[in-house]
Order: sequence, then structure tokens, then C-alpha cells
Amino acid sequence: MNVNGPKILFKIPVLGGIPVTETVVNGWIVVVILSVLCFFLGRNLSARNPSKKQIFVEKIFIMLQNLIKGTMGEHNMFFLPYIGALFAYSMLSSLCGLVGLRAPTGDLNTTVAFALVTFFLIQFFNIKNKGVGGWLKGFTEPVAVITPLNLISEIASPISMAFRHFGNIASGIVITGLIYGALAGLSNILLGWIPVVGSIPFLQAGLPAILSIYFDVFTSFLQAYIISMLTMVYVGGANEPKVPVAQKQ
Repeated sequence: MNVNGPKILFKIPVLGGIPVTETVVNGWIVVVILSVLCFFLGRNLSARNPSKKQIFVEKIFIMLQNLIKGTMGEHNMFFLPYIGALFAYSMLSSLCGLVGLRAPTGDLNTTVAFALVTFFLIQFFNIKNKGVGGWLKGFTEPVAVITPLNLISEIASPISMAFRHFGNIASGIVITGLIYGALAGLSNILLGWIPVVGSIPFLQAGLPAILSIYFDVFTSFLQAYIISMLTMVYVGGANEPKVPVAQKQ
């Protein structure tokens, strides 16, 4: 397992050669898998005699609907497709390690892309709801002297999102890779003197599989949930429901 970063698989022969890494290829594999799943799960839906597949999908949809409604408010329900896609892509990307592929979320470029989308959504809705003047004024509140701190905080939010997600997935890749290497070396030391048998890294069986359950399954779900929740909280805070003038008075 490569712990030095995503490998360059090939180069597109334009503009001096554009490198295509494992992250790009595996990311598109995830997109294809999700597209096929959506096509399969969205077929043959029935209002009268729903299948077990449809009932399962509806339960997931209702759970996501309730989560967005409770976190962002009912007026932000139009974010449901984006939040659902973000969660699914993040989790499935992180689960790539289970089949020997390098997780796209173990590349900072991927998580920075997630964070930048969230950042621009925040700025867009702040400007839309407050106007450019109100948006700029918000950086000077509650007092003008803390404007630099407000600017730093605004920039730090997407950076922390990106590095948190990347760090947790990448650390799992590195730790698992180091353990695999160490166990292979130990297996060679203990059994290397035995013909044929010595070439099989028996000690790699067992412990890495247990670690994979944590790093590839639990952490994948947890990090997908966290980045989705942070996105909902930040964007929901920027697009709060409009309070009628009569209520304000």
C-alpha cells in the first residue's frame, strides 16, 4: 500500500502532459458506482405495492430529510440532493480501501474541493440575504476592531473542514500501510527459512482486517457524517429563514 500519496497512473498528452492520479481515477469509479446504484434503486417504484428495496430507500430518504430539516430548517430542503450526494460520495470514497483502492478522500485535493463548495455557498447566501454592504458589515461586528479575527475565522472554517476529513482518512491509510509492511517483515523473519511457506506473509492475516473495520468502515461513515453536518450548520447559518417585519416589531 502506497503511503507517500496518490500515484500518477498516466498523463494526458496535452499542455506538456496533465498527470492523472489514483485520486482522479478512483473518484470517477465512485461516481460510476453511485450512478449505477441510483439507477437501480430508482427503478420500478410503486405507490401501492412498494418492494423491500423501495422501503429501504424511502427510510434512508426520510432520515436524511429529517436531518436536514432539523439542522438547516425546512426552508433549506432544496439542499437535500447536495447533502445526500456529499455524504454518499465521501463515505464510498473512504470505503475504497476495503477493495485495495486508495481512498480519494485521502487526498487533500478532494477534501479541499468539498470545503470550497461549502465556503462559496456560505458567501453566496450571506450576500444574497444581506446584500454586499450587509455582508461586508458582518465582518466588523460586534465591534470593528475584531474585523481581522472575523476574516481569519471565515477563512479558517473551510481549511479546518478540509484538513480534518483528509487527516483522518490519510492517517488510516498510513497506519494500515505501515502495519502491513511491519507484519510482512516479521513474517519473513519468523518463517522465511521455510521453503515455499516462508514466502507467504501469514502474519498479515487477522490484525489488518480488524483495523480495516475501524479505519475503512467506522471512520468512513463518521467523517462523511461530520463533513455533511458541518456543511449543513455553516450553510444553514448563512441562509436563515426571513423573519416578517411584523414579527421583528
